[in-house]
Amino acid sequence: QVQLVESGGGLVQAGGSLRLSCAASGRTFSNYVMGWFRQAPGKEREFVAAISRSGGSTYYADSVKGRFTISRDNAKNRLYLQMNSLKPEDTGVYYCAAGGNLLLATTPRGYDYWGQGTQVTVSS
Repeated sequence: QVQLVESGGGLVQAGGSLRLSCAASGRTFSNYVMGWFRQAPGKEREFVAAISRSGGSTYYADSVKGRFTISRDNAKNRLYLQMNSLKPEDTGVYYCAAGGNLLLATTPRGYDYWGQGTQVTVSS
C-alpha cells in the first residue's frame, strides 16, 4: 500500500503560480511511476503530468506543456507540480497517483494508488 497526501492548492488569479506537493508513505516511493491528474466539475478526470521512477523522463498534457513542471524527490518521498501562468481552465481538483506502468502513465488505469486531491481555483 502507498498513502498519498496532496497539499498546496488554493485560490489564485489568472497568470499566477502555485506549487502542489504530494507526500508518499508506505512502500518504496522510488519504485513507482508518479502522475498528476485533475478533475473539473462535471468532467472526467484528465491527465496533467507524469514522471518516471528516477525522474529522468517527464510527460505532459498539451494543455499544460510549457507552463507546468513535474518533479520528484525520492529521498524525501515527495512529488511536486509547479504551475505557472495559470488559467481559469486549470481549475479543478488535482490528484497525485502512483503506479507501475510507464506505458500507461497518461491514463488513470495506469495507477494503483490515489490521493484525496487538493482544490485549485483560478479566477479570471
